[in-house]
Amino acid sequence: MKKRSFFLFTALIVALSMVLGACGTNDDSSNGGDVDFISIVTGGTGGTYYPLGGIFAKLISDETDIEANAVTSGASAENMATLKAGDAEIAFTQSDIATYAVEGKLMFEGNKVENVKAIGTLYPETIQIVTTKKSGIKSVEDLKGKVVSVGEAGSGTRANAEQILEVHGLTFDDLQVRNLDFGDSTTGIQDGTIDAAFITAGTPTGAVEGLAATEDIVIVPIAEDKINEIIEKYPYYAKDEVPAGTYGIEEAAPTVAVQAMLVVREDLSEDVVYNITKAIFDNAEEIAKTHAKGEFIKAEDALQGLGVELHPGAKKYFDEKGISQ
Repeated sequence: MKKRSFFLFTALIVALSMVLGACGTNDDSSNGGDVDFISIVTGGTGGTYYPLGGIFAKLISDETDIEANAVTSGASAENMATLKAGDAEIAFTQSDIATYAVEGKLMFEGNKVENVKAIGTLYPETIQIVTTKKSGIKSVEDLKGKVVSVGEAGSGTRANAEQILEVHGLTFDDLQVRNLDFGDSTTGIQDGTIDAAFITAGTPTGAVEGLAATEDIVIVPIAEDKINEIIEKYPYYAKDEVPAGTYGIEEAAPTVAVQAMLVVREDLSEDVVYNITKAIFDNAEEIAKTHAKGEFIKAEDALQGLGVELHPGAKKYFDEKGISQ
């Protein structure tokens, strides 16, 4: 009788251990088994990052067992710092800012970001110098002495503004500088407190579209020789334009662009990042139906202009697709 009781007790312990083991192991191939929730830091509500981040968060939540949430932020530079601090898992950023961060240059001098890897690039981030017809501003040189928003302190937009002014022989000292986000920049133009604003974002940008509803917009063109000079000095730039018809402008405005990209904390597992990458790029056609920038989001283009080492999980996805840098 004692022997039978011992075997029953042993069997009960084994069974209980198996149940507890199953409860304690989240061995789900759809999320990699080590994370249940992620935050995606984006940008201001008037830009492109935030609405796209919401789309990405829904795709990740729908396609994996990970609950994802898009969070507003000060965009590129702030996002890199947020990932460094471990306060989010995924971030939108500009390719140039990501490069500065991992190399410890410019605004990241002495504050190098070493825990971030790339998921992939998304679409061109167009540098738009926005003003109105009534301002009389027709060239970059015309910005001298004017009240100009150059983007929030530490932002990618601010770095772009500084570099573009540089090749035109100007510095921030030549302007009356304001450090505003996209929404406050366009509001300032509308109420007359600022004359122009640098806005680095995918076109059309929501904040500028809102301004165009009440004002005749001008996108200040950059001359071809200056575009070539910018690209020669800073190779992460590429030729771009704001097409005619955008914001109601009559002619295309030549300018330059960097790449918008997604980066991720390197401590996320290969499985988690693989599934996140797959959820986004396998659904590029669906993204295109809900946001204009979706037409640029393609797996075959996602490794162009990275400037940051690819996360192993993202690499696994692109390897399966036969896509390499």
